[in-house]
Amino acid sequence: MTEKLHFTQKNSSLDLNNAQPSNAYKLKELIFSKELSFIMEAHNGLSAKIVEEEGFKAVWASGLSISTSLGLRDRNEVSWTQVVDVLEYMADSINIPILVDGDTGHGDFNNVRRFVKKLGQRKIGGVCIEDKQFPKTNSFLGENQLLASIPDFVGKIKAAVDTRDDENFCIVARTESLISGFGMAETLKRAEAYHSAGADAILVHSKKSTAEEISKFMNEWDNRCPVVIVPTKYFNTPVSLFEDMGVSTVIWANHNLRSAITSMRETTRQIYLEKSINSAEKNIASLDEVFSLVNMDEIESAERKYSA
Repeated sequence: MTEKLHFTQKNSSLDLNNAQPSNAYKLKELIFSKELSFIMEAHNGLSAKIVEEEGFKAVWASGLSISTSLGLRDRNEVSWTQVVDVLEYMADSINIPILVDGDTGHGDFNNVRRFVKKLGQRKIGGVCIEDKQFPKTNSFLGENQLLASIPDFVGKIKAAVDTRDDENFCIVARTESLISGFGMAETLKRAEAYHSAGADAILVHSKKSTAEEISKFMNEWDNRCPVVIVPTKYFNTPVSLFEDMGVSTVIWANHNLRSAITSMRETTRQIYLEKSINSAEKNIASLDEVFSLVNMDEIESAERKYSA
């Protein structure tokens, strides 16, 4: 198994309010750790809280999931300010870091600077930006999606690096060249350019049903920096193979959203057909669980403390 890279904690990664490691540091520690790391998708404060409670160490704030949860398409129909609003609720709900799916950076280098600045103000752990042209569309739709030029995307990476206010704020450069059919040589060329520009990690994306492309990339990449993958299409690949390849981090990218759609549809259909909630009540969360997830006990305690 290929040993993962490491990094050294620096004073700038501390939250000066409580002398605790910042979310940026915690996310970078996860991505650079010796063990294969896993990040789970969430799309609002509630799903982020569930991800934390179930034991994950970081959240993937999925662009697809956030867009869909708002009833919009994964095509930059949600503005970056709307994304930041959702992220603020998520960050306030949890104590683990968030890696944001930043799409293409929501525009040019200047949009990237503005976006990264606002993420830092909300104590987000890091951002992943991809090398498709704006507006992007989901990677699994259509063929031969247009990519940004290497110089243009390198400019975005450098802008993000220069703007972050915590040097451990994690910048992940995502290359879509395999998705777009450009082949391995172009993928490696792009990954190296993005790494040289300051990206902390590379996300290499594939829509093949096996991890063959990922394996070939890892053999050529030779551990230059951590590699993140999203095995949505090659989901039946054993995790042990990712470890053997030297993959750093696996993102489970959209499964909370998709499971929520299935569950809500089944419950709604059942209540509609039965004209009763009797059966549905047996298979859904109790109100006590709902109250627990939003920490209702705390407000009752605060009322006793602060109310006359």
